[in-house]
Amino acid sequence: MNTDDAHATKSVAARLLSWEWISLCYVLFVFAQPYFSPQRAWWEWPLAIAVCVATVLLFAGMLLRGQYVRQTWTSLVPFTVIGAVATPFNTHASVLFIYAAAVAGKTLPSRTAPLWFAGLTVLNSVTTVVSRVPMPYRLWGLISASIFLWLVGLLEMRQRGRRQERENQRLRAAQAELLAAIGERERIARDLHDLLGHSLTAVVMRAQLTKELVPVDPERARAEAEEIERNAREALAAIRSTVSGWRRTNIRAELEAARRALAGTDVTLRVACDDNLILVAAAEHELGLALREAVTNVARHARASMCHIGLDADEERVRLVIADDGIGGTAPEGTGLNGLRERIAKLGGVVQRTGSAGTTLTITVPVEAAR
Repeated sequence: MNTDDAHATKSVAARLLSWEWISLCYVLFVFAQPYFSPQRAWWEWPLAIAVCVATVLLFAGMLLRGQYVRQTWTSLVPFTVIGAVATPFNTHASVLFIYAAAVAGKTLPSRTAPLWFAGLTVLNSVTTVVSRVPMPYRLWGLISASIFLWLVGLLEMRQRGRRQERENQRLRAAQAELLAAIGERERIARDLHDLLGHSLTAVVMRAQLTKELVPVDPERARAEAEEIERNAREALAAIRSTVSGWRRTNIRAELEAARRALAGTDVTLRVACDDNLILVAAAEHELGLALREAVTNVARHARASMCHIGLDADEERVRLVIADDGIGGTAPEGTGLNGLRERIAKLGGVVQRTGSAGTTLTITVPVEAAR
């Protein structure tokens, strides 16, 4: 027997041993009539036994199929039919109407189940009218079944509603977890793009410079090689911390990285930052990544000779400006700038890009989100 068969066997056994079997105790009432009847007919005991056996078989089939699947034709209708046929001869067979109401409340839509309850009540009344059981004994089945089929049916509807609500809560929690995982994956993808774009650009440019310097200036070439090694180690460490979700950058570290990156491309860097400006960690992290992306684009594409970085704040906003005197233009924005806009938007900020005279990237963040 393989694992799936073993699990299936255990599942069937668990259903057969379910505490739900206790609900069958009510079918024993069908034996009350032949037991207490002063003028018992020969067919009353066989009828009571047949009703009891049929109820047990229907109940077992219901448990084996699973108690929360739609069972209109396999359980609800048979309970109703057997009850309608047997109740005129055994008033306590009306207990099957209660079982039918339980199945209806458990499986049918909320609008349909009460209609079944009403129909079962009418059917119970009709079978009582045509019953061969003498008065007032036939009223015992009529009154008890008419009351309890509504009570049991409505209780099953309520329990089903609670199960559905728990299932909906579980699904909402799973969906929220999935969305959080997707968001985290996108965040890591953006961070890795920004990190690798900056680091690999610096490594490639310094490697090209080193190759040109080897025959003419070996000492400087050695220094550039050491800088390449240091950049690669920093990138590796940053990648590891990024994947772990622990990485946090800051403006000062990114300014220093910008100086090193642009130094290998013959771009002069000018910085005008407010040294007294203190930002919250989350805002400084996002602005640092924005600075990294902008500097990487300058080094890769701008063909600039000058780059200006400015950071200041007033009572309403914090502003970061990266401007170069390169070729400018209005080329479509790539993945890096799109990710930058998404991150800044989460802080309530905006990103503006102009390419008329060189390229100027202006990032503004509300002061309440940054300080």
